[in-house]
Amino acid sequence: MINEQIRDKEIRLIGEDGEQLGIVSSKDAQKLADEKKLDLVKIAPTAKPPVCRIMDYGKYKFDQAKKEKEARKKQKTVDVKELRLSPGIDTHDVQVKVKKANEFLKDGDKVKVSIRFRGREIGHSKAGMVILENFANETAEFGVVEKEPKMEGRSLVMFLAPKS
Repeated sequence: MINEQIRDKEIRLIGEDGEQLGIVSSKDAQKLADEKKLDLVKIAPTAKPPVCRIMDYGKYKFDQAKKEKEARKKQKTVDVKELRLSPGIDTHDVQVKVKKANEFLKDGDKVKVSIRFRGREIGHSKAGMVILENFANETAEFGVVEKEPKMEGRSLVMFLAPKS
């Protein structure tokens, strides 16, 4: 709440430099803020009495937006890249997928490795488990298994995360 929105009879007032001005009526606090051409902002509404501060609210909002934008700039979004394998995949094809997974892990992305079983292939899910275990061993240099291989419907899924 700012300026005229503050309806409390008495408030604890803090000046623009952070010094405490004591408990005053909200009308007097508003007059002080108007004299200094600043805003009266309620910063602790649940306190007894509520705490208000004299500040330039527009500048405060601008600084908050600037800090938020800077924080968004610095944070790294982690994408989940998916690699699909089949149960009858050949060794060279696995090596190509491992190489791609290592690139993703180097970039800091998570990798979802899935083997899709079609038709009667579902009976050979143990072979898919072996493929994923070998895949995890070959990507161990750059990533760790975040989620162990697990059947999800007709797919066997494993997640890899980059090493810290």
